[in-house]
Amino acid sequence: MRSWKPDPASTAGNALADTVFALGEGRFGETLLGDLRDTLPVNSVSVYRTGTLPAIFLSASLGVPDTTRDCWRAYLSGPVAVDRTLRPASDGASAPEAGLRLCHITAPEVPAEHRAKVYDAHGVAERVSVVQEESDRGIFAVNFYRHQHQRPLSDGQLAEFGRLGGLLMALARKHIALAQGQPQLQPLARMSDRLRLLQPDLTAREIDVCVRLLQGMTQEGIAADLGLGVPTVKTYRNRAFGRLGIHFRNELFALMLERGAS
Repeated sequence: MRSWKPDPASTAGNALADTVFALGEGRFGETLLGDLRDTLPVNSVSVYRTGTLPAIFLSASLGVPDTTRDCWRAYLSGPVAVDRTLRPASDGASAPEAGLRLCHITAPEVPAEHRAKVYDAHGVAERVSVVQEESDRGIFAVNFYRHQHQRPLSDGQLAEFGRLGGLLMALARKHIALAQGQPQLQPLARMSDRLRLLQPDLTAREIDVCVRLLQGMTQEGIAADLGLGVPTVKTYRNRAFGRLGIHFRNELFALMLERGAS
């Protein structure tokens, strides 16, 4: 029999032990960033999906004000409709790729509107992501962001990130699965189901609009995402609010929270 202590410096994976213990808890994002500090010195993390029902599942920052949710709302306000930075280099395949991909991009490489609204507005300089294709041609992405006051990521750090990619994706998905009871982490598909329970007369388009309002999207962003005109989005919103007996977005949030607590 052999017995010895683990070498904490041998692999970055060993440093993620605290993150494992934080799975399903509100401190998961900050713990993950702290565990990665020596391997991947970044300040912010987000986990989101795009596609038919875009949703942000997790956002956190360490050492800087957390603006990741503001970045998500800015992203949904228009850039998401044309963003190709996380898509495969060759996007002609009819079926999504089952495996993981790693993506690295710096602010100057991002399209102008996207860069202005998300990167420049919030001091983001660089992003690395682990990405998996979804069945609706959307993507599920675990993203880490370097801010402008930090040094650029080195080739060695990017290589280590590559070795950790599968583990980071597994941790993020497991955390979301464990944290489904928390309203702020619930995917939009579940929000749709809850809206139908609240008011069965809601149409599919009215639900589409409501779930995007719950994610902080503007009416212009919803229009771009759904391929509708802004007046049409307003009509669906007003009809949905009428059926729900509310007048304002904050009342929609309150309804969902009440339903989640029941």
